[in-house]
Amino acid sequence: MKNFDYLVADAVDPALAEYGSGKVTLKAGGIDLLDLMKERITTPDRVLSIGNVKDLSYIREEAGGVKIGCLTTLADIGRSDVIKSKYPGFHTSAAHAATPQIRECATLGGNLCQRPRCWYFRSADFNCLKKGGATCFAVEGENQYHAIFGPGPCHIVHPSNCAPALLAMGAKFVVRDAKNQREIRAADFFVMPDKNVYAENVIKEGEILMEIVLPAPPSQSATIELREKQSFDWPIAMASVARNQNKWSIVLGAVAPVPWVAKAANEILGDKDLTDALAAEAAEASVKEATPMKENGYKVQLTKVAVKRALLAATGKEIPQ
Repeated sequence: MKNFDYLVADAVDPALAEYGSGKVTLKAGGIDLLDLMKERITTPDRVLSIGNVKDLSYIREEAGGVKIGCLTTLADIGRSDVIKSKYPGFHTSAAHAATPQIRECATLGGNLCQRPRCWYFRSADFNCLKKGGATCFAVEGENQYHAIFGPGPCHIVHPSNCAPALLAMGAKFVVRDAKNQREIRAADFFVMPDKNVYAENVIKEGEILMEIVLPAPPSQSATIELREKQSFDWPIAMASVARNQNKWSIVLGAVAPVPWVAKAANEILGDKDLTDALAAEAAEASVKEATPMKENGYKVQLTKVAVKRALLAATGKEIPQ
């Protein structure tokens, strides 16, 4: 790891001012950043830690919804009775991410803004599209964990466990720089590679994701993640569902460069009451746009299974084993 200057902020405004000065890399929990630095994908000269800023760690009920500070850990979300009882789909996504030890350090803001886990991006031996190269090596290489949705040209999958659930329920993200603050719909926060291959979200230089705003609780919600093993592992397919104002929303995870809205399935469900047959029909429709590569076609079936199980779980129906 390259030597670097380490700065520690203890308040929001000084942190924003320092971060806005440029050439500073932000550290929250540090789970992703330290990996990137050890892999020499990121080699900052200066690192600014905001982990001691207490004003950014909270879960507050306000105006019929809930506001969550960006430094709130996944473990604190998992321990929250408010989140567990009112937003079960989101609670599952945070409470079962990674391992208990990582959840104690990993922040919600970091989970949403982490970089892709693609092994070509993470390897210094491959100068891929995201690092300024001319090739997405996954197209002709080992692509069993890569995207089955989206036109490319980069075929990462978005690594956030929490993002699909937040998008499904219509959450909003508050970002700030030293001068301005703006609120962004979760649906508009993440960006496809054909729009910007070098970034996964719309945060601008100098801006920090400060707060996540949850709307009024959905009447029904659930998240299902499918992994190769049930201990620490990344999902290979997941589905978050929420029924907001009587209308269903399905968002897929681990299968596209962004949390992927299953539009065809959502149209089929509409505001209908769920039956087993309708859940199966929505599951089939959820993969209508899938274009798998040579080694990840199995994800199509797993995605259908995740969608059907999530819908059944949200409505309290029995999930087939």
